[in-house]
Amino acid sequence: MRFSFLKSCQAAALMGALVFAPAAIAQSPVFNDQQRQAIGEVVKDYLLKNPEVLTEVIAELEKRQAEAQRVAQSGALKETRQTLLNAPHSYVAGNPSGDVTLVEFFDYNCGYCKKALADVQSLVKSDSKLRVVLKDFPVLGPDSVEASRVALAARKQLQGEKLFDYHMKVMDSRGRVNGERALAVAKELGLDVARLQKDMESPEVRGALQENMGLGDKLGLTGTPAFIIGDEIIPGAVGVEPLKQVVANVRQCGKASC
Repeated sequence: MRFSFLKSCQAAALMGALVFAPAAIAQSPVFNDQQRQAIGEVVKDYLLKNPEVLTEVIAELEKRQAEAQRVAQSGALKETRQTLLNAPHSYVAGNPSGDVTLVEFFDYNCGYCKKALADVQSLVKSDSKLRVVLKDFPVLGPDSVEASRVALAARKQLQGEKLFDYHMKVMDSRGRVNGERALAVAKELGLDVARLQKDMESPEVRGALQENMGLGDKLGLTGTPAFIIGDEIIPGAVGVEPLKQVVANVRQCGKASC
């Protein structure tokens, strides 16, 4: 799971800003030299004597940032919902006419995505009314991009359970997954490899990847896997039971949390 360390960086930046606040005050034109020096000494002395204040401030900053992110993601979910659920290049596992849709953004080289694959399989097998939309989100380098291009092209030759079987076989591959490995799996399943190689270079496939990456940016996704259901974005391989609960909540009240 490639979730960023922004919080740690922001916390460090905030701590630095507080620690060096006296220097900032010293450059302020509002106070005279003597006042600036006195204020700087007061701030520095207070922080040195009460370092726990920094923890409280950082906690409050993270709280406000989380709320701001929630509001931004809520707006982005509304704006992109139609594309998330019904983009023609995405593929569906489970019941195509299901009453609840779970969207997963994944990368074929993401270890946590491989772990989450078992959760998705379990959900599909145990819930006949669940619709799962799988979206390539190759954030882990050129190999991932090549694998996704092959997989997107494979959708021209495979549908339904056969397409999901292909996805699972590529995801279950050992070692680094690249275009060559994705093509090898396609060959094992009897696909027309020459056609596949042609289709993976098509504007349609490139456009699909660009669309998915754009969706990820709008939604503030920083890694994979990322699940979207109802009004909530769930980052990481959280396990099958939490996902089942969210699905049940959406059925009950239309929201991830009732």
